[in-house]
Amino acid sequence: MSDPIFDDVTPRLGLPYVVAAQAQKHIPINESLARLDGLVQLAVESRGVAAQPATPVAGGVWILPASATGAAWAGQSVGTLMRFESGAWEPLAPAEGVLAWVKDENQMVVFDGAAWTPLSATFRNLTAAASPNLATTRLEILEQEVTLSGVSTATSIAIPSRAIVLAVSTRTTVAVTGAASYNCGVSGETSKFGGSLGVARNSSNVGVVGPTAYYADTPVVLTAVGGNFVSGKVRVAIHLMRFDAPQSV
Repeated sequence: MSDPIFDDVTPRLGLPYVVAAQAQKHIPINESLARLDGLVQLAVESRGVAAQPATPVAGGVWILPASATGAAWAGQSVGTLMRFESGAWEPLAPAEGVLAWVKDENQMVVFDGAAWTPLSATFRNLTAAASPNLATTRLEILEQEVTLSGVSTATSIAIPSRAIVLAVSTRTTVAVTGAASYNCGVSGETSKFGGSLGVARNSSNVGVVGPTAYYADTPVVLTAVGGNFVSGKVRVAIHLMRFDAPQSV
């Protein structure tokens, strides 16, 4: 095994080592501190912005989507972390298992070695991976931040056909205007998962229901109470169980 002091950087975070008798030791030390500042308790500005920002915030980090553009961003791999400091961009390759808070989505994502995935989507029974021919039961959480407008707004995610819903929870991430409150439910049952819910930022509700089966893909609907939605955002989480039939051998 090689002595780590003769490697250029640490294996996981890519932090430069200080080698014996090195001149200007402050250079690799400062570079390591700068990378740690970006990677520890990682919070990224966005993972959906494709155009390199013209006036990025100092220390800001972005997750590159497909087809990124800009002098520093173009040509970098999808999923790369791009950190800006002192007028320059630095690409950082994430290690498998790295967690990041995405500011413009208000959710946590994890790098699985190939892509960034919402952390909630990883909460499932992994029996199928170990024994692919067995029937499985999966506990899943589907999440979306919904921008509200008009009389009602439906999620683009849906309760999957042949799933059993245990609860639908909500949190107001951006204060709602125009409505005094809102209901959370489905078409025909507008307050099934909660009625007269709070419009102030960080108001939350866990709409627990008796296990309910759905036999068609069914969006969750947020309905304005006391006026139409003018603005605001609500994060919706569908807590459900899904079932896979036995596979052929």
